Amino acid sequence: MKPFALCAVLFLAAPALADDYISFQSPTGNIHCGLYSGDRGASVRCDLLEFTPSYTRPPADCDFDWGASFGVNDHGKGYLACVSDAVFDPRNGVLPYGEAVSLGGISCVSAKTGMTCTNGEGHGFSVARAKQKLF
Repeated sequence: MKPFALCAVLFLAAPALADDYISFQSPTGNIHCGLYSGDRGASVRCDLLEFTPSYTRPPADCDFDWGASFGVNDHGKGYLACVSDAVFDPRNGVLPYGEAVSLGGISCVSAKTGMTCTNGEGHGFSVARAKQKLF
């Protein structure tokens, strides 16, 4: 690798060190979430391991998995995510019922009825084994 190319790679990678990421799961372990905040804003995604699907149509132009993953950015409405990966990790910390976590203007609250994540505009999603809702 040429010295200039190496410097460019190091320079481009440096801003990522300032990004924040919090991963967590519901007390049952059925819902796993990743909350991210960086230079381009914040977003959260939650995946369900077991669920009865509330949505039966894939997102437009989705060539990957859908139906079990939901997301919201710091601006805009919640969405059904089209994903080729997972935020599931058995090492994710547990967010106890009644507790919340916030980052970059997005908050997620754990409840016995499921996980609800919202942005500052009041948009987001609620997910549970029995039902999922976008708003």
